[in-house]
Amino acid sequence: MKLKTLLLGAAASVALAPMAMAAGHEGPRGRDGEVKILYWQAPSILNPFLSGGTKDIEASSLVLEPLARYNETGEMVPFLAVEVPTVANGGVSEDLTTITWKIKEGLMWSDGTPVTSADVKFTAEYCMHPEGGCAQGAFFDGVETVEAVDDLTVKVTFNQPKPNPYGPFVGGQSPIIQAAQFADCLGAKAPECTEANYNPIGTGPFTVADFKPNDVIQYEANENYREEGKPAFAKVTLKGGGDANSAGRAVLETGEFDYAWNLQLAPDVIAKMEAAGYGKAINGFGPLLERIEMNLTNPSPDLPAETRSTVAEPHPILSDVKVRKALSMAIDRELLTEVGYGKAGAPTCNLVPAPAIYASDNTDCLTQDIEGAKALLEEAGWTDSDGDGVREKDGMKLSLLYQTSTNAVRQDFQALIKDWWSQIGVETELRNLDGSVFFGGDPGSPDTFQKFYADVEMYANTFNGTDPQQYLAAYRCGGEPKPSSQWQGENINRFCDPAYDEMIDELARTGDLDARSALAKKMNDMLTKDTYTIVPLVNRARVSAHANSLGGVVLNVWDSELWNVGDWYRIKE
Repeated sequence: MKLKTLLLGAAASVALAPMAMAAGHEGPRGRDGEVKILYWQAPSILNPFLSGGTKDIEASSLVLEPLARYNETGEMVPFLAVEVPTVANGGVSEDLTTITWKIKEGLMWSDGTPVTSADVKFTAEYCMHPEGGCAQGAFFDGVETVEAVDDLTVKVTFNQPKPNPYGPFVGGQSPIIQAAQFADCLGAKAPECTEANYNPIGTGPFTVADFKPNDVIQYEANENYREEGKPAFAKVTLKGGGDANSAGRAVLETGEFDYAWNLQLAPDVIAKMEAAGYGKAINGFGPLLERIEMNLTNPSPDLPAETRSTVAEPHPILSDVKVRKALSMAIDRELLTEVGYGKAGAPTCNLVPAPAIYASDNTDCLTQDIEGAKALLEEAGWTDSDGDGVREKDGMKLSLLYQTSTNAVRQDFQALIKDWWSQIGVETELRNLDGSVFFGGDPGSPDTFQKFYADVEMYANTFNGTDPQQYLAAYRCGGEPKPSSQWQGENINRFCDPAYDEMIDELARTGDLDARSALAKKMNDMLTKDTYTIVPLVNRARVSAHANSLGGVVLNVWDSELWNVGDWYRIKE
């Protein structure tokens, strides 16, 4: 197999260790008291395998860690592992079918017990259990076995050569959980393990002291953390709730908090807040994408609970690609970007907008075409026969329920898109839901983005690292949320195409970077411009803010935003 590179960008050069503490800030653990973080979408669970919500994954990352993760430049760095395995160092087999990780010696869980390969093996069993509904299942795509070779060595075997073997146990979305704590939580029992899901035992710089779901989390410094003198803070308060505006004000205008996540606000609003002088906004572009998801299944409440929004019930309107395309054509992405994000956004037609090597040259959607959308709906048989402004076909109105989370920018987007869709004869009902609930993953809630009890929904998503293999693998047939998976899963649209599944497997075994790029773009285009299953809107920069007195903050668009919270410290005046 001729490979231009095995390690594909993110791992082409691996850093030797996580970022060292800045000189001059050494001292005893917990020396700087408390740091206060604000996530206006409140975390609802601290198990990233049971939630696809960024808020939950990042809140978990203070406690749970992977074997390796990505730093602020997209380089892969070892965390619990001694080094990142490669062919050169013998960690990846010559035939690319196995990867062997060596765990650092002396690592302890926060309860004082040793971290071993059995924990890593168990983590794979937990996520790969067919009844568990693991929200990060695509990380384990193609994994055949995970073997504990000895106490500190774990070997992953794939079902085919895998030039990019860095899916399992890499990045904030795929951390290690303790086998002893989760032993009775496999499969359908996973959501029932409240204590483990709310208070995970971890290896990170902090431990959970108290967790009130959808409200506040209190963390304490992990006394068994492997790095002496870290974390600098004895306590972390992560407060949830409110909105992006109040979060920005709490850091930038009033100084009540030290860090505010995801300032999804108009640029002029952020600039006015910064003028108060308490803190500064930070931003960086990665693959974060605001998009509209099309439900390919029927979410009607008239259907039985066991088939509603499942592949057993195709969508009566959106199963037609012409309708999906018309909805996309009616949208003015340039205006959305200007209104919502300014320079912190870029209109895009791609599910994978970055890195550049994987970004398709698909630009067709950037030009709004109201008349073309009307013509396409006419061609599909949707006409306004009674003159009420809403098209119909076979006695059914072209009426859609459009949901998203509660946020000023998203409600502006909803209003604009509803107006554009009304111009082409589509009746749109708008619904906005509290982000803590919408992104929460509670299998008992009717309002989660995974359950998708609406026709279309809008949110942002991204992926760890600089290679989209795992991200694109999420759309495999059968990977959709459903009752048998506790309504967990990554294939939110319920998309299924055997040809796409074949490309997932081909991408996994393709090593040549040019061939890999071409294939990823083809997969991107199938989901976007070929089928309009996903309607990209804006490639968003991550925008957050921190107090001027908070040191060590390094914004990371390739992994958890709280990836280096163990390095944070208080700047003394």
